[in-house]
Order: sequence, then C-alpha cells, then structure tokens
Amino acid sequence: MLEEDFQRVLGGVRRGDESAFSRLYLDVHPPLLRYLTVLSPELAEDVASDCWLQVARGLDSFDGGERQFRAWLFTVARNKLTDRVRYEARRPTVAWDGTDDVGPAVRDVAEEVVEGEATRAALERLRALSPDQAEAVLLRVVAGLDYDEIARLTNRTTGSARVLVHRGLKTLARDFEQEAQPVPDHPDGPTGAGETSLV
Repeated sequence: MLEEDFQRVLGGVRRGDESAFSRLYLDVHPPLLRYLTVLSPELAEDVASDCWLQVARGLDSFDGGERQFRAWLFTVARNKLTDRVRYEARRPTVAWDGTDDVGPAVRDVAEEVVEGEATRAALERLRALSPDQAEAVLLRVVAGLDYDEIARLTNRTTGSARVLVHRGLKTLARDFEQEAQPVPDHPDGPTGAGETSLV
C-alpha cells in the first residue's frame, strides 16, 4: 500500500506522470488480478484491462484516499466481471486451433506474481471455497477492504460480510492444518503386512 504517498502518486497519475501510474499500477494490479483470477480465471486479464480503462476515464472525478480508491477499483472490477460473465453466457463460442500460440511474447510482472507456485496453490485453495466466501476473503485479505466496504460492494450487510470472511478463513485454516498433519507410517513398514520388498 502506498499510504502517505497515495495522494502524491494519484496527483501524478492525474497529470499524466507515467512513473506515478506505474507505481499505482504495481501496487494495486497484482491483488486485483488475483481477485479476478479466483472468480473467473479465463476472464481475469480482459476484465482487469476493462477495469483499468474505466478507472482511467473516471479518475478525475474520484475523490478520496487510498482505501476508497481500492474499494472503487474492486467495485469496478466486480461490476465489469459480472457484465462480462453475462455477455459470455449469451455469446456462442467457437473452437479455434492454435490458441496456445496467441499471447504476449514477454511475460508481464503481474503475470509472474500470479504464476508463482505459492500464489497458484493459494488461489486453488480459494477456488475450493464457496464463491461468496472466496470473494469476501479476497476482498478482505488481498484487496485490504474493511467489512463495511465488502458489504457495500457485494450488496450484503456488514454482519454477513464478516461471517463470510470468518467462515472462509476458518475453512482455509482447517485445510492447512489437515495438510500439515503428518501421515503416519504403516505399522508393518512401507511395504505392508505380509509383503516383502524386492529391493
């Protein structure tokens, strides 16, 4: 988070300062992309791009601090994703051979973050939660939003948002604990009772 520098960076972005935009983008894009990737892996990149376009168009009318900016950004992203999912549901799909060859030749920094092994494992765990819990946990932990902001963004009460986050985190903690439990050795050795090893 940019904290004290946020207003200065935002002012630079509004004046067209590329380094200020780069700093803002590098600060908020990775969590935004992780959020979208959990909700819809196949649409995440496109929706993130659409989101940034809308943010760029509306930046002059934005008024607030860093927390409000993050809440606004994730609200735009959620709305863009909802619109895109609706659009994709109405649109026929056509298979096209060779889609693996399409894409950027150079990897994006945000893509490197998302592709990291630990990040990938965490995203898989989040996908195992109910969609509502996964979204609430992402908004709380990744986006850094408070319960009131999560409630407004997801059209829930603050108490409901808090419960979703709590249950999601509790499920994740239980999953981590189960994974951390050592697997007991078989009492008759690695080959089992009555079996002999050929080695």
